[in-house]
Amino acid sequence: MTTAEIAELTHGETRVESVVTGVAIDSRRVTPGDLFVALAGERANGADFADDALAAGAAAALVPRGQEGPGRIAVDDPLDALAVVAREVRLRGTASVVGITGSTGKTSTKDILAALLAPHTAVVASRQNENNELGVPLTLARIEPVTGVAVVEMAMRGLGQIAHLAAIARPQIGIVTGVGPVHLELLGTIENVARAKAELLQALPADGTAIVPYGEPLLEPYLAGLGCTVVSFGAEQGADVQLRAFTATGGAGQAEIALRGRTLSVSVNFTARHNALNLAAAAAAYDSLGLPLDELALGAGDVAFSRWRGEEIELPGGGLLIADCYNANPTSMAAALRHLSESAAGRRRVAVLGDMAELGADAGEYHREVGELLGELGIEVVVAVGPEARAYGGRWFATVAELREALGDVIRPGDAVLVKASRSVGLEDAVEAIAP
Repeated sequence: MTTAEIAELTHGETRVESVVTGVAIDSRRVTPGDLFVALAGERANGADFADDALAAGAAAALVPRGQEGPGRIAVDDPLDALAVVAREVRLRGTASVVGITGSTGKTSTKDILAALLAPHTAVVASRQNENNELGVPLTLARIEPVTGVAVVEMAMRGLGQIAHLAAIARPQIGIVTGVGPVHLELLGTIENVARAKAELLQALPADGTAIVPYGEPLLEPYLAGLGCTVVSFGAEQGADVQLRAFTATGGAGQAEIALRGRTLSVSVNFTARHNALNLAAAAAAYDSLGLPLDELALGAGDVAFSRWRGEEIELPGGGLLIADCYNANPTSMAAALRHLSESAAGRRRVAVLGDMAELGADAGEYHREVGELLGELGIEVVVAVGPEARAYGGRWFATVAELREALGDVIRPGDAVLVKASRSVGLEDAVEAIAP
């Protein structure tokens, strides 16, 4: 795309005549040909680094009006302009776009789907936490002429946000992995969570496909009015794509997936049953893209999960660390604790758990329910971090720093350890202390 085209699309002003081949928002990571997008952050103003980016080879710098200068494109809002550019990249390309949202499992489903697609086509997928109004455009901007599918994760904290992201990404396939109690401080009710997630489905074209959990009553009001195909997934009889069985041993799993009158045996490189359900959702998208069912399993053994999202690390003495501390809500916490119990294989189970954030007025009750589940599962050692986490029982620490000092007394060689909390707790520091 030329700088003149970008200026026209974004109603910007420029005297630069150049060709843009990529996008960067960090001047230290600019490669020749990039469009440097000068964003205003909490600690730095990107416009202050525009000259550094140009010196590093940027084709142009997208800056706010009032910051005009050589090599710059001046626009009203660089973030809004980035969204316009990214949408244009998406529309000019031939790639199919799959949008994924959900209260739990969206990142893992994205990772699984990317692995399933990789043997068949060039794939662009969201990286790390590129799932918001900045991350989605950055993902789309990586689409190349050879890209066959873009897998775009979409997060939200309020109503209207997923609709905004979908307007940029224009997905043909939309996956809602599930609806649960998340971001209730802003959304108020779980019904509003469903309403927010359904914005992705409502953005799909008539020839698109909506992939949803089987029998989810909170989504039912939104499915009736969709003009596109609806495909359900789940473990229940009646799901269009059904997880009929899943077994795990020795760090690998075997799933039986039924769809379109066939049952496929799929070997995977993960052991968590909740990821087997995410596999069913990913298989539905794979099939909707028209790829050969006989070859669905080709990439299933090469899933690369994003860091701190169910990452399994071997510990000394035959121990196991499950690092799942990127996010937490009642649904994902329960799934992770059951996975800890299933994967312990006779080892002592240690749950290092922190607060679940943004649960609103019922936060205390949700934390108490996790404490009850810990008792039901008989988890041998419970370590809690944060004010709300007191409800879990076990040994309590006010801060992660205090926990780190005591970890040597808590964890023994050969333990199976789960570390899970909302990202705001910072339990990744505990992961690094346990498995440096």
